[in-house]
Amino acid sequence: MQTEARTGILAAQGIAALTQAGAIRPDTSYAPDQIQPASLDLRLGARVFRVRTSFLPGARTVAACIEAFVLHEMDLTQGAVLETGCVYIAELQEHLALPADLAASANPKSSTGRIDVFTRVITDRGTAFDQVEAGYHGPLYAEISPRTFPVKVRTGSRLSQIRFRRGDPRLTDAALAALHAHTPLVDAGQPSFQGGIAVSIDLSGFDGLIGYRAKRHTGLVDVDRPGAHRTAEFWEPLAADGSGALILDPGQFYILASKESVQVPPDHAAEMVPFDPLVGEFRVHYAGFFDPGFGFAAAGGAGARAVLEVRSRDVPFLLEDGQIVGRLVYERMAEVPATLYGAGAGSNYQAQGLKLSKHFA
Repeated sequence: MQTEARTGILAAQGIAALTQAGAIRPDTSYAPDQIQPASLDLRLGARVFRVRTSFLPGARTVAACIEAFVLHEMDLTQGAVLETGCVYIAELQEHLALPADLAASANPKSSTGRIDVFTRVITDRGTAFDQVEAGYHGPLYAEISPRTFPVKVRTGSRLSQIRFRRGDPRLTDAALAALHAHTPLVDAGQPSFQGGIAVSIDLSGFDGLIGYRAKRHTGLVDVDRPGAHRTAEFWEPLAADGSGALILDPGQFYILASKESVQVPPDHAAEMVPFDPLVGEFRVHYAGFFDPGFGFAAAGGAGARAVLEVRSRDVPFLLEDGQIVGRLVYERMAEVPATLYGAGAGSNYQAQGLKLSKHFA
């Protein structure tokens, strides 16, 4: 197919074509909404292993590392609870046989990041998390580490997503500025372009709230039961007090929102840079993929904010209203997706403001 040879992020129709060609080999047929506009959701397989350490395989297979570090094995076909503070390695149902000119990268799904489940995709002989080298042939695994809430998962649960790219489609700062001049990407007056487009924090308040802080010692979150959990049992609302400031407590997890509305044009995809040591000792946005059409008015997304999953590291850290907390990098699509984010099934966060994950009523 001619469009497959173009430099850029593969759209949904390209992912479907890869599957038909055998470059993606799922154990079972895809779920109806598994292929997203610019990514593929990855499903947990039949087994998950609790291991005593996180690892990168290097010269080894993931299976060999699991054998060296396993504490116990659990059957996911019956469902299993993953506890906080533990490290798990799960088999994934999708296997790859990529052509030599196609690489991939992975990220937690938005709903995964918003419940503070840290997950990374690992490949055999991989030297970096969430990165799949061009031409990779082999299985995929997910490292899973719940940080705040214990979670229940099962075979078919989707915690991660993967994007496929040819070449280097990332926009330079000059190209990003030109795109913004043609199609505004954020509604800031004069945005900063430096390794991406700057995103700042909104602490002025949304209907009297500036965000949510996760509670400790809660019940579990079933990742496959949207709307089934009471917000008050898991989250403490943070009221706007007029100060325009918030001190992050070390080890606590927060849901906040960007001051800017964000837009991703149909012929581009975006990703939030999760941590920038130049802006402070905290991590922002575990789940960084923004699909084509996110925040796009024609796809029903006008005014969409970036929801920020924020965790301070070792010391208390002061955030102030309007402070830059991350950057969005944009990449060209190889082709425009047949269906944009927000225009089809599985789009839970179009036109969002300050919003918790889909699991909470």
